[in-house]
Amino acid sequence: MQQHVPVVITQLAPIVNTYGYLAVGGLITLEDFGIPTPGETVLIAAAFYAGLGQLNIFLVILVGFIGALAGDNIGFAIGHYGGHPLVERYGKYIFLTLERVSKAEAFFNRHGGKIIIVARFIEGLRQANGIIAGLSEMRWPKFLTFNAIGAALWVTVWSLVGYFGGEHIAMFLRYQLYVTVAVLLGLGGFIIYKMAQKRRHAS
Repeated sequence: MQQHVPVVITQLAPIVNTYGYLAVGGLITLEDFGIPTPGETVLIAAAFYAGLGQLNIFLVILVGFIGALAGDNIGFAIGHYGGHPLVERYGKYIFLTLERVSKAEAFFNRHGGKIIIVARFIEGLRQANGIIAGLSEMRWPKFLTFNAIGAALWVTVWSLVGYFGGEHIAMFLRYQLYVTVAVLLGLGGFIIYKMAQKRRHAS
């Protein structure tokens, strides 16, 4: 089995073995309010080792979900209470320029809560979506609801990939972008279907 494990997962093995679920929750929390850490990769690695019987997959999913929820809500608080001056001063350290923030805010304002779910699966937006939602003055209960849905989907998808990937885990990681696109297309189709249903009921 070991020769099929990608280098990135074997490199993270000491962290997972030493800190276990704390590594999963902690690194995802940090990643989700903008600090560059390998949160997603640690989640997949922990799920992979759960598949080998070293961790409990249900706890990996639960801790990952709590970490994702906590990280994004910290980001929301930073954006909401710190505002643009804070982002202007410190945003460069997490690759958030004013131009990038302005474009993202406009995108959030156009698409509302749905983009919170989609952003969870997009590298860059995943780390910044809480901050941008806070900056765009989205109501916190609305953000919390959509963020919880997105976090649950994201954690479950990548945990199952890690858990069931087995000797094919390297292939899944290689085609990570395609897995993300497939999930986004599925979400997009579901959203369009629900919107069409609402219109039919309204008419």
